[in-house]
Amino acid sequence: MAPAMSDIMTPDAAELARVAPGRGKAAAEVVSPGHDLFVGLTRLGDNTLILGHRVSEWCGHSPILEEDIALANMALDLIGQTQLWLGLAGQVEGAGRDADALAFRRDAWDFRNLLLVERPNGDFGHTLMRQFLFDAWHQPMLAALQDSSDARIAEIAAKAAKEVAYHVERSADLVIRLGDGTEESHRRMQAALEALWPYTGEMFLGDPTDARLAEAGVMPAPEALRAPWEATVTAVLAEATLVRPASAFAHKGGKQGRHTEHMGHLLTSMQWLQRSYPGAKW
Repeated sequence: MAPAMSDIMTPDAAELARVAPGRGKAAAEVVSPGHDLFVGLTRLGDNTLILGHRVSEWCGHSPILEEDIALANMALDLIGQTQLWLGLAGQVEGAGRDADALAFRRDAWDFRNLLLVERPNGDFGHTLMRQFLFDAWHQPMLAALQDSSDARIAEIAAKAAKEVAYHVERSADLVIRLGDGTEESHRRMQAALEALWPYTGEMFLGDPTDARLAEAGVMPAPEALRAPWEATVTAVLAEATLVRPASAFAHKGGKQGRHTEHMGHLLTSMQWLQRSYPGAKW
């Protein structure tokens, strides 16, 4: 079966740089000794930015007022973390770009977020399942980052970990309540799990950049996060009476700048002001 248009990946950044000189160079070339650190920081910041934007799309549309406020607060937490990660990335890059420039003036192939976080919201259950699967990874990632050899990273991780502890508690609780709720809520949560499961494997796939950062003690190896993620997910799914998908297939490419069409649509909405009025300030 041919892939849906919404799932066709964006071109590889290196290929774009080859056919269009001057575009995508930062992703395709090592331009400074801090290149690996810059990439690692943008991966962290892009995850929280894109997921934060996705969650914010529920503002004013949630099923009940309490959830509307809760999701808005979670989006704010994630965007606040983005400010710290991308702010530090801009400092490391040393090219005069701050967090706003990195968020609003990069093209899709320059983003390094996991494919999971750019997936459309779908229904409320789908959004909660995506949040839980990410939170279960985000928490051990931040725990490991608190032991980073880079004190700046350890400090940001310690702050973010307090917020994410609430995120994972809340998303896990709602997955359990809906999974073990009505027949309809169970059906929707199982469908969401099966749809999103193939996008979880990318969280544990390392590349040479990950390996060098791990060797330097800056960030954990992605593979090391699988065990705590598995423990959390297995326990929650069992309590939610949801069946874990058997497939080990994993979509990948987001960390290297290859995204689905959903990413382009998301950026069109998120970046329109700075694209229309570059440098605009309040």
